[in-house]
Amino acid sequence: MLAERMNLESDAIIINQTDYFDYHEYRHKNKKIQCFELAERGVGLSRNNALMRAEGDIVLFSDEDIVYDDGYEKKVLDAFEAHPEADFLLFNMRVGASRATYHTKQFHRVHIWNAGRYPTYSFAVRREKLHAVNVTFSLLFGGGAKYSNGEDSLFLKDCLKYGFKVYAVPIELGAERERDSTWFRGYTDKFFIDRGVLYHFLYGALAYPMAVRFIAAHGKVMCVEIPKKNALALMKKGIRSVEGL
Repeated sequence: MLAERMNLESDAIIINQTDYFDYHEYRHKNKKIQCFELAERGVGLSRNNALMRAEGDIVLFSDEDIVYDDGYEKKVLDAFEAHPEADFLLFNMRVGASRATYHTKQFHRVHIWNAGRYPTYSFAVRREKLHAVNVTFSLLFGGGAKYSNGEDSLFLKDCLKYGFKVYAVPIELGAERERDSTWFRGYTDKFFIDRGVLYHFLYGALAYPMAVRFIAAHGKVMCVEIPKKNALALMKKGIRSVEGL
């Protein structure tokens, strides 16, 4: 069962995207595991379904390919106790080199300009704070949605917009199992167009300068098949496609 494969040691809500609706629950390591089978698609929708049913003081987001270390629940609770000023903490996970977008070595504050590299499985948030400002995950971005990944960055941006105190902590909770991505199909036209759409919602009027910065920083890896100039044009096309929204 999934709770065993993920080594869950805390109460959990599992959302499974199926073709029918069902619910069941069971105990794992004396914790309550609630399973919702939902005939809906989209990672943002699944996360929102779990979030509105959560009851704990701290919510920790995850994916089915995450395997937690023994004692992760205590690490999370201890970190919030050590930093009572924090509304939102970002934890480390062990991932493959090709997936490593960040690694926190020192405790530090996270702001909008350094918030775009943290995946959802690093998030731990005070639940009541989220509900007080009605922050949820975008239904436009992520696996199963119209546009590719980015729902994590938008969620974090919204939390920062509402004044959440967000910190990254050098504490590791587990590891990601290697598997094929549910959304990544290479650095294609769609990848760059979708990234442009995301940058519009993340950066507004600064979307194009940030796109230039993105291509300059990552073009050596991402622009092997599509030249940098063309990739930037595709990002610009994505930005323009949603201007005014």
